[in-house]
Amino acid sequence: MKYFWTFFVFFLTVLPLRAQEDSAMEQLEETVSIEADSVPAWLRWPRNVQARIDRIVQDPLADISQLGLMVWDLTADSAIYRYYDRQLMRPASTMKLVTAITALDRLGSNYNFYTSYYYSGQIANGTLSGDIYVVGGMDPMLDRADLQAMVTELRLLGIDTIRGSLVADVTMKDTLKWGEGWCWDDENPTLSPLTLGRDTQFLERLAVILADSGVVADSLSLQERAKPADAVLIGVRQHTLDQVLQKMMKDSDNFYAECVLYQTAASSGHRPAKASDAFALTRRLINSIGFNGNDYRLADGSGLSLYNYVSPELMVALLRYSWRHPGIYQHLAPSLPIAGQDGTLKKRMRRSAAEGNVRAKTGTLTGIVSLAGYLTAANGHEICFCIINQGVMSSRSGRNLQDRICNALCE
Repeated sequence: MKYFWTFFVFFLTVLPLRAQEDSAMEQLEETVSIEADSVPAWLRWPRNVQARIDRIVQDPLADISQLGLMVWDLTADSAIYRYYDRQLMRPASTMKLVTAITALDRLGSNYNFYTSYYYSGQIANGTLSGDIYVVGGMDPMLDRADLQAMVTELRLLGIDTIRGSLVADVTMKDTLKWGEGWCWDDENPTLSPLTLGRDTQFLERLAVILADSGVVADSLSLQERAKPADAVLIGVRQHTLDQVLQKMMKDSDNFYAECVLYQTAASSGHRPAKASDAFALTRRLINSIGFNGNDYRLADGSGLSLYNYVSPELMVALLRYSWRHPGIYQHLAPSLPIAGQDGTLKKRMRRSAAEGNVRAKTGTLTGIVSLAGYLTAANGHEICFCIINQGVMSSRSGRNLQDRICNALCE
């Protein structure tokens, strides 16, 4: 009999309550569904892209290597995605972004690289009894046409014979020929203030052009020393920072990057300029955007060094700083490789939503693949991002993961 009363009470009290709960849950689910459908696409987009990237970072590659990632919505001024973004990692050639942004901030977009040439002594009856000085300004674009122009201007002074020396003034920078932490077995450029492209035999090449142009040089000697204060200016060859940035960033040219680094260093007023002078200015910039410059390791301008350590968070902060300053961004953005179109991204992200959209600097060293830059997202917002894969033995796998993330942001 007692079981009868137990079931009777259950029937009268518990079952109606459960029925009410089920009805309430159905109403709640319907309301949530209606609200989700009524949320504008531009609000739903971050959640969708976060879910997509969540799935991508579950790639087995993340189990056998380090991955640092940060995505920032510039339009909304908020972080979209973080994944070990404060982890200190080697940036490889995305270090060129740090160099370029610092240079544009410090030197200004109208900055020029100069190579000047002078003479000392006397000119009489077409003969220079004295020396020709070429003052190196670490211009990576100096070429044979520039040397020919120098000789032409020399001839316009009436000089057809030189009795003296050709002198290279390389006092702009220190005597270090390589960057700190560069591998001895890598194809490293020689860091000289006076080169013909990468050829350090500058004076030898100039002597040949002089001879080919009919300038007689009796017992011409080639020397290195500082020009005297009373030397007379013959002319100047120059190239713009924009011209240099194009090759530095599109082609990831390491020599060009180091030349930009030393231009920044020289702006400190120190002679000879040292890489540490440029790093002091970079740290000052890092401090000004709310980070501690001493928390990071800066070793060169190109990213060849194994001693560079930055974080995706810092890289994104610098990209944000650039975007907020048109004087920097309007010169940085056009220099970046475009996905599927040119530079080091020419063969990547083709036939995808990212093609023609992503503008970013690539980076590759043994075990390191990186990518950082800008894109326009599917909702029309401007985005900046940084992805660094470290400990990756297959560069292709690292690039594929990065391309998938970019495509998730663009689709």
